[in-house]
Amino acid sequence: MDNYEKNWENALGELELLISKANFTTWFKNTFIAEENDGNIVVGVPNAFTKVWLEKKYDDKITSALESVLSKSNLQVIYRVESKGKSTNVSTKPVDQGIKKITPVYNSNGNSEKVINKFGLNPSYKFNSFVVGPGNELAQAAAHASAQKPGALYNPLFIYGGVGLGKTHLIQSVGNYILAKNPEKKILYINSEKFTNDFIFAIKRGQTDQFKEKYRSVDVLLIDDIQFIAGKEQTQEEFFHTFNALHQNNKQIIISSDRPPKAIQEIENRLISRFEWGMIADISFPDLETRVAILQMKAASKNYNLDQDIIHFVAANIQENIRELEGALNRIIAFHELNNTRPTLDSVKSILGGLSTNPKKAGLTSKKLLGVVAIFFDIHMDDLLGASRKKELVVPRQISMYLMREELKASYPNIGRDVGKRDHTTAMHACIKINKMLEINDKIKNDVAVLRQKIYE
Repeated sequence: MDNYEKNWENALGELELLISKANFTTWFKNTFIAEENDGNIVVGVPNAFTKVWLEKKYDDKITSALESVLSKSNLQVIYRVESKGKSTNVSTKPVDQGIKKITPVYNSNGNSEKVINKFGLNPSYKFNSFVVGPGNELAQAAAHASAQKPGALYNPLFIYGGVGLGKTHLIQSVGNYILAKNPEKKILYINSEKFTNDFIFAIKRGQTDQFKEKYRSVDVLLIDDIQFIAGKEQTQEEFFHTFNALHQNNKQIIISSDRPPKAIQEIENRLISRFEWGMIADISFPDLETRVAILQMKAASKNYNLDQDIIHFVAANIQENIRELEGALNRIIAFHELNNTRPTLDSVKSILGGLSTNPKKAGLTSKKLLGVVAIFFDIHMDDLLGASRKKELVVPRQISMYLMREELKASYPNIGRDVGKRDHTTAMHACIKINKMLEINDKIKNDVAVLRQKIYE
């Protein structure tokens, strides 16, 4: 058994613990490590459908498993349709999507020739492929202005919104725009989980100086999902000093989150105040016209023609998540290319599995909904269902009742029964109050938007 085979077998052993037996057998059969080169791992897969599925559904788990097995960080995994010893199709997944160390490239004389400045950026994320609509136009305008004059206008720029609404696309567009104008700029894109892991790794290896050099020597720092540093005191401390070092040198900082700064629990006030120094912009759910435009652009970028009735069907039935829109499009394309057929409205309805009825809702129960709300607001379930009238408990309780009414279509008596055996008039009052608050309170509006997605994850 060669090293490739042994490493992949060990990685599969870890993956098997995380994935159901049926899915593991379906998607990992006849896969293998085809190549390993300078931190890039090429995984051979048997067909295009498997390639698309692994990229979209299991990439994070596969990368994590390989990093664990190989004792390496920041690996880039590439998927390629290939049988052992014979390549049939090169992956279109960008090789430079993973984070790389800021390392000079030397010529044969040992002198520094140039510095690679493109770290973690997906080259397909650009402003001209970002569809602007009523829900994101402010965030797009602020991002574009920051790209034109980095460090001068909105610094930091804090963009927040629900899962899959385009935050990553937008902040990476800034990096790609700046690099196109000035290739000498050092751009670093990373999510907060990677920042945390890099910091922990640096402490363990006694390499904190290298860590600081990596993060504090960039011209633009793009950091995704900052909410995940909540509760991590040492990480917050390090990010605080990194932020200050960059900001004092007029280096552009762009941050994304699933909620506004003040709504992130267990995060230091000094960080919240810095997040609010510059511009805060939200991204909300795209309207139907925007979703149609997004699908049209995605299909065009893949050189794939879809009838308008199919595009409108998909756009009408996937309303809250752009990633799901693209995922549905990829499924449609992959299925019909593998079967050498043209999509029809009936075939698309079949592939997407009764999409119009939103099958995710079938698995949602009041117990699961209440559990998600309790975790989101960091409160005990007993307190959520209890009699306390403290504001930090009353508002989550009322939001729970509102979501049960809106998402489960539960009756007021059933809502009252499930939330601490309350009277139906209490449930009715809660729903009316949250409805009114959604019109005037941005924090409540954002919390409800995030929870609408989390209860279906």
